[in-house]
Amino acid sequence: MSEPEQRVQEQIRDIARELEGIRYRLLGVEGTLPPGPGELARLLEEEEMDSRTEVRAALQHTVRDLIEPAIRNLRDLEKEWEEQG
Repeated sequence: MSEPEQRVQEQIRDIARELEGIRYRLLGVEGTLPPGPGELARLLEEEEMDSRTEVRAALQHTVRDLIEPAIRNLRDLEKEWEEQG
């Protein structure tokens, strides 16, 4: 493997670790914010969300739909590299 390829792999590993840290930070922020009345309202199929519920929903969406897939993609690259030798 060439030196530029090795540097790219190192950078991708570093980015994956940083994204994992961001994921835990976002989950920590969400954990410090108690559920809002809007979360109960959602269970009752009401449309209106309070700001606390909106923040929690945005954090959950960001982690679940953006950060975690990015981490998986980068980790899959790492596995492929290991298998290739």
